[in-house]
Amino acid sequence: MKKRNTVLLFTAISVVSLTNWLLPSPSVASSPTVQLKTEPSLDKVLPSSEPVKLTLQAVDPQGQPLSNANLQLQLLTPAPTPWLTSDFPIVEGTKLLEFSATTTNGKLQFEQVMPIRGTYQLQAKVTPKVAGAFKPFEQTLRFSVPEKPVKYRNVAILAAILLLAGFGGGWVIGGKQTVEPGEIAPQRVRVLLSGATIVAIAALLIININAERASTHAHSSHSHATTPAIQKSGGLEVRLSGDTNATVGQTATQTVQVTDAATRKPVNDVTLKIQAIALEDNELMFAYKTTPNEQGKFTWQEQFFDGAPHQVVVEVSPQVKASRQFQPFKVVQEVEVEGIEPPLSRRFISLGYFTGIFVLGLAGGLVLRRRNEPTYQSV
Repeated sequence: MKKRNTVLLFTAISVVSLTNWLLPSPSVASSPTVQLKTEPSLDKVLPSSEPVKLTLQAVDPQGQPLSNANLQLQLLTPAPTPWLTSDFPIVEGTKLLEFSATTTNGKLQFEQVMPIRGTYQLQAKVTPKVAGAFKPFEQTLRFSVPEKPVKYRNVAILAAILLLAGFGGGWVIGGKQTVEPGEIAPQRVRVLLSGATIVAIAALLIININAERASTHAHSSHSHATTPAIQKSGGLEVRLSGDTNATVGQTATQTVQVTDAATRKPVNDVTLKIQAIALEDNELMFAYKTTPNEQGKFTWQEQFFDGAPHQVVVEVSPQVKASRQFQPFKVVQEVEVEGIEPPLSRRFISLGYFTGIFVLGLAGGLVLRRRNEPTYQSV
């Protein structure tokens, strides 16, 4: 009897296990999430290149869009990499962008140039516009931007040149040489050292000239006054105010205010098309299309990572179904940006890499020349 019960129990467990394996398990309710899509795809995105269109969609546990959701976003740059620095080491580990917006369908879209390679963090905080509509939640999205292939090519070319130069120097020094009376070193060695000295002096001159130019630009950027840009048209007054002097590695705050020119009351039934343009190459760095809040305002924080003048452009246009209709117009404000030179420690790290490659080539040339030198034995 005991053996029979054991067999029946084993059979029942087997049937239940087989059923659970064959039949699909019921779906378990999960929490709301924020989905991220990029255009172009991340494998085609390059640092300091074309703007990337980022689309965020807040959805409920069933995958349906969350309506009337407030989204607060922070875009953070990749963490510092002291041993393999990027093109803009000052930008590493800083805040690139921050703003808040209200969406009717939980969808938000903006364009942003990614300054450096690495893993970015997009921190999203979602809250309901109507209290109790859903539970507020936060989510951190991570995405990676690869390095430019041309940078690997340039580094390989430079490393090859340093190796060849070091190898040539080692080959010259390693050869059998005679020292003439009154000379402290053979002629070929003295010529080699003189050439290296000339190259070092030229490199120091280039570094000092660039540092002087950066210092002059930084001095001129602080001489501009901070005044808001105001534009009146179509019965509206649009005021663009904020930081007109910015620094690489820090965010600058910008605010656009839309009011009725006659009543001075806030206006929010308009569309704002915001753009940040780098004037040096006339390139789009940031773009976003939104509407003002109940106070007729929209505020955002943006980092101008390129140490060159920028222009913030806000185009104001009427909404399709709004009672107020007018011709679109723009308000423009220039922002001077102070460039920051990389820390001296980062320069020494790069110098150490290049010096090591040169020394490696030098040692290789010395060893190979010594091995190929004929040996003479006295008879």
